[in-house]
Amino acid sequence: MKVPFLNLKAVNERFQPQLLDACSRVIDSGQYINGNEQRQFELEFAKYCGAQFCIGVANGLDALKLTLNAWKIMGHLRDGDEVIVPANTFVASILAITENRLVPVFAEPDERSFNLCVETVRPLLSSKTKVIMPGHLYGRLTEMTDLMKFAQNQGLLILEDAAQAHGASLEGIKSGSWGHAAGFSFYPGKNLGALGDAGAITTSDQKLYQVLRAIRNYGSDEKYIYKYQGCNSRLDEMQAAMLRVKLSFLNEDICVRRAIAERYRSEIKNSAIRLPDAGAAGQYVWHLFVIRHVNRNQLQRRLAKVGIETLVHYPLAAHKQAAFPEFIGRCYPITEYMQECVLSLPIDPVLNNLQIDYVISQLNTL
Repeated sequence: MKVPFLNLKAVNERFQPQLLDACSRVIDSGQYINGNEQRQFELEFAKYCGAQFCIGVANGLDALKLTLNAWKIMGHLRDGDEVIVPANTFVASILAITENRLVPVFAEPDERSFNLCVETVRPLLSSKTKVIMPGHLYGRLTEMTDLMKFAQNQGLLILEDAAQAHGASLEGIKSGSWGHAAGFSFYPGKNLGALGDAGAITTSDQKLYQVLRAIRNYGSDEKYIYKYQGCNSRLDEMQAAMLRVKLSFLNEDICVRRAIAERYRSEIKNSAIRLPDAGAAGQYVWHLFVIRHVNRNQLQRRLAKVGIETLVHYPLAAHKQAAFPEFIGRCYPITEYMQECVLSLPIDPVLNNLQIDYVISQLNTL
């Protein structure tokens, strides 16, 4: 049996009639940038997240990068200020910081949840610390209650890196409405994925919203009048239309992911495999189901031989990457342990019961 890690073709085929209708609607409109589809998606996604505003942008990196840039424009940040970010995050989170001439400060994640916590952040504070960027890794919402209280007491901004956590919630509050702002990616493989690159920022800060609307559009909110030195990072009409279709099915897909995760967690009995902690109700949307195994590479090869595709998120931490020579040589033992032992199993809404049974049985017999 073959079990692909993610069958995007099958994922999107479920919505093909609606996607084709949306595509035709955009073509027929004659408006392909800054049109009605973008405006409607922004309204719908803001409402879904529980935020007042949403700003569609070109991708998830831009969502984080432009938010930090807007805070610089607003006077909240200046060159050389520090942003605390998980050491085990995806590279986009770090690039968003460095491209704004800010300084990333790596924090070890909580070993149980993979995410930041107050205990790992507190020792890193300095006079230059201005922002904490929690990444809701693998689709698990960070313990935001304590982190928000801590940030408020310290006068710090919170920028949620919610690229993997569309729909995750804690205490009834969804990702995208906890921090002062949040950046989302709609890369095709995300739980809410476009049919190309796309991203968005959510916030309830009206001034931030106004600045972001301008800087994503060359720095202009009135044609040929430029308030800021902006860029071109707009969510195009076609992707907005695709996302509107898929947003209406997101909660249903999250339920399917949770059911698969529950089967994995209850039926995988191999004592050599460490299963992920489920967190509180609603906290995990299972963008990825990440196990840990001391012989990860061997396990991955053995699964591949029996037709089960797996991936490693992420095999080499940022402080070991040539792109960031200033961090090479530093030691983050929890992050390094994770990069050596984590393995992501197939989990998507089109996995059938036979495939799920097969993955479980193979993991229990290997």
